[in-house]
Amino acid sequence: MTETVEDRIARVAFNGDGLVAVIIQQWDTREVLMLGWMDAEALRRTLGEGRVTFWSRSRQEYWRKGDTSGHIQLVRGARLDCDGDAILVQVDQVGPACHTGTRTCFDADDLDPVPGPELPA
Repeated sequence: MTETVEDRIARVAFNGDGLVAVIIQQWDTREVLMLGWMDAEALRRTLGEGRVTFWSRSRQEYWRKGDTSGHIQLVRGARLDCDGDAILVQVDQVGPACHTGTRTCFDADDLDPVPGPELPA
């Protein structure tokens, strides 16, 4: 029996606002590009259309990445984490992923952590 999109969505542990955190990763280089939020409908659109759709918490509306900028995200894979409360979507990113115009949203503010110890040989 083939699992439906609705069966897959039912496995997601959405938070109290009906949202789940979604990490966007470049499929071939594994570069982490951004984090966004989806509700069940945004996830349904993403899984069914091959383009990433988010729920905008600030605008309270759906937005499909790249519709205005041209910087689209073509879905190449999607995985639910072990707790069901986060999703990894692997994409082929066309243009910058960040609204600031940079390739990734994670290149602006280094928190300068203390490195962990070296692993024993």
